[in-house]
Amino acid sequence: MKNYLLLSILCLAGILMSCTQKHTRYRIGVSQCSDDEWRHKMNNEIVREALFYDGVEVEIRTAKDNNRNQIADIKYFIDKKVDLLIVAPNEAAAITPVVEKAYRQGIPVVVIDRKILSDKYTAFVGADNYEIGKDVGQYILNRLHGKGKVLEITGLEGSTPAMERHKGLTDVLKEEPGIEITASVDGAWLQSVAGEKMDSVFQTNKNIDLVFAQNDRMAIGAYLSARQQQLEKEMLFVGIDALPGKEYGVEQIINGVLDATFIYPTGGDKIVQVAMDILEKRPYERDTKLSTALVDKTNARVMQLQTDHITEQDGKIERLNNQVNEYLSRYSAQTMFLYACLIILLLFAALLAIIVRAYWTKNRMNMELSRQKKKLEEQRDQLISLSKQLEEATHAKLVFFTNVSHDFRTPLTLVADPVEQLLEDKALTPRQQSLLKVVHKNVHILLRLVNQILDFRKYENDKLELVRANMNLRVQLQEWSHSFQTLALKKHIHFVLEVNDDRADYLMAVDAEKMERVYFNLLSNAFKFTPENGTITVTLSTLTKEEGGRYARLVVADTGSGISVQHIRHIFDRFYQIDVNHAGSGIGLALAKAFVELHGGEITVDSVEGKGTVFTVDIPMTVVEEPSADLVQEPRITQQTVVEELEDMETEEQIPDENKECILIIDDNADVRDYVKSLLKEEYTVIEAPDGRAGLKKAMKYVPDAIICDVMMPVMDGLECCRKLKTELQTSHIPVMLLTACSLDEQRIQGFECGADSYISKPFNSKLLLVRLRNLMDNHKRLKQFFGDKTTLSKEPVSDVDKGFVDRFRELIEENLADSELSVEDLGSKMGLSRVQLYRKIKALTNYSPNELVRIARLKKAASLLASSEKTISEITYEVGFTSPSYFTKCYKDYFGESPTDFLKRRG
Repeated sequence: MKNYLLLSILCLAGILMSCTQKHTRYRIGVSQCSDDEWRHKMNNEIVREALFYDGVEVEIRTAKDNNRNQIADIKYFIDKKVDLLIVAPNEAAAITPVVEKAYRQGIPVVVIDRKILSDKYTAFVGADNYEIGKDVGQYILNRLHGKGKVLEITGLEGSTPAMERHKGLTDVLKEEPGIEITASVDGAWLQSVAGEKMDSVFQTNKNIDLVFAQNDRMAIGAYLSARQQQLEKEMLFVGIDALPGKEYGVEQIINGVLDATFIYPTGGDKIVQVAMDILEKRPYERDTKLSTALVDKTNARVMQLQTDHITEQDGKIERLNNQVNEYLSRYSAQTMFLYACLIILLLFAALLAIIVRAYWTKNRMNMELSRQKKKLEEQRDQLISLSKQLEEATHAKLVFFTNVSHDFRTPLTLVADPVEQLLEDKALTPRQQSLLKVVHKNVHILLRLVNQILDFRKYENDKLELVRANMNLRVQLQEWSHSFQTLALKKHIHFVLEVNDDRADYLMAVDAEKMERVYFNLLSNAFKFTPENGTITVTLSTLTKEEGGRYARLVVADTGSGISVQHIRHIFDRFYQIDVNHAGSGIGLALAKAFVELHGGEITVDSVEGKGTVFTVDIPMTVVEEPSADLVQEPRITQQTVVEELEDMETEEQIPDENKECILIIDDNADVRDYVKSLLKEEYTVIEAPDGRAGLKKAMKYVPDAIICDVMMPVMDGLECCRKLKTELQTSHIPVMLLTACSLDEQRIQGFECGADSYISKPFNSKLLLVRLRNLMDNHKRLKQFFGDKTTLSKEPVSDVDKGFVDRFRELIEENLADSELSVEDLGSKMGLSRVQLYRKIKALTNYSPNELVRIARLKKAASLLASSEKTISEITYEVGFTSPSYFTKCYKDYFGESPTDFLKRRG
């Protein structure tokens, strides 16, 4: 029901918005240089003409005779991405670069009135200022009858109209020696500036017959200055613009202020017409010249009447336009109201239909719920019964584990003691001592696991008791942490113990053995999941809780892989493991939580996946009245084995010997790596890696002849490692033997699907491992002969990656046979490999070094040329890349058994 209503409301909103939205087809930006009556008239004409085109939006910005303002205005229009730009440049030199920028960005540019110093514009609309200057010059000649003195007041220096009008004037007057231009001053197009300049001129020269100002405003300013000197009747004043209106050019002629003016058309309507021709892809004139005419006392009155009539007609048009807009607004509002009524009716109809449907649905659902309720009650009874059965089964499993654990302790004890006695025998060889130490260490690991199961069983039955004694927790933590210093150094982990207040008294009554196991368990987890160059921080502090009493707070923080939200809620559950790739029983943290709660404390965990984990333990700081005599206990051997189990010795990497085959062992268990290495080190060079990621890096670095890889490992498991090894160019040819405790067929299938060449289950027989590895490597050697014989390539089990690699290598050699300086480094760079990687890859696949293969390819090419061409031996020598004919002859004879000369004689 809610969905139907929401859909209807969205439809209504869409219709209303579509009715009120005004569609804009074109956006036109207008940048005016000045803010005067002539520009106002042009702007009004542009806006009025744009009304005749549907969907045209015009925005006008005025720079007020400031170059910097106009540059900012044009950049504003560029950033706004207008469809067309109209520009009246203030000064040509300053404005030209920004106009060119707009033009280069694909914006059509119409330059009006004034020009720029470039042809990077789309069109120009305006009067011909040079011709106007010539017309003024001709008028002066006629008016002064070829003799007199003229003062010229120009527009803003740097604007093209000022320059062109001046040039047109001077070109006409220079032909008449009787006319003299006594001075030419810059009036900046302004009346006030022109008046000031006239005052300055009158101080030195009052003998002027005619003043020509390049616009009417400056001419009026000159007239007012002359009137102050009472010289206005002794000279004539001529301007340009001929604007109608009060106190403008045409009226000043009628009033006798100006002798004449010339029409300088604004052309706002023509500008918009040219702009629309450009936007709508119609033909247009690139230079549109507007006509001009003389206005004097003979035609000024007629012109004023015409302009008054035109102004009246413009006012009527504007009123009609306002009325049309009003009618359109009314029509839009009425249309919107009609649509709203229709939508409301549809909503009411839909609401009524939904209510009826909901009523019938409710009745049907009630009946269905009644049936489901009966089924749920039956299922609840079944779940209660199953829960009881599950509880009984869990209890039976715990009893079984407990009994088995008790059974394990006796034989383990019988194994541990004889092993310790054997270790004391001085007659043992170093290898025998090494094997016995592995047995001794793993016996104690099994004892620790058995003890954990028994302790957890006692906790489940409420029979686990605390043996409290007063101990200084700070001192004990320092001693326990010392056991992990060597491990931290070997794994390159920054491990630090911090005590917030060294003066605080950390004497408290706890079960030292159980607190030790809690601490070792938390640290062992931190070291397992913290990578090299990570940080583990242990912090000890005191706090007082609201419920009363002082507590010691122990915080173990690491920068490891972290725990996801879905796993962290089960982290203290018994037998729970985050994933199968991390070894463990899943009981350590559950037992740690049990020990902490027995002390009346609390343990919590906070983790961010990919950043690290923080365990916090709070223990009440109570003291027993009779402290135990043995306050400080030595760490037990069962806890020391936790540290030994975590240690992963980073041995100094042995550089593979080219004369011995190289084997890479990837296993997270250091004892397994050491044992396998002891089996192989006499015959092979052995390198090691503690996880799949490190193994992949070493495989790509050293390119071994075979890889023995465990499946269940942290960071990257063996299956993923094998898959990546078989897809990387450097390692795709290397045979991989998976070594794992998983023995199910499904797990073996997964291994072979990842590209594994062999599979051996733990526990394994050492002779079987050696024989299987030897056979695997012997079979792989058959691939080493295929390079020279392409027919064997389809018969041997060569991967697509290796086949593509060899084809690419062969093509590179053939393309560069003539290059005598071709090196292994050059080939490796083109193949994307280092010199060592390329050498070991090629050697493993072909039994030849890259240099040997290049030489063989050159000799075969030379033999082909000797047999099929008439070239000399010297020509062939240099063509196949040899630098010396004598050296070529020696190599040829060594490879083919005869010299090139003997071959040519035999060929005849």
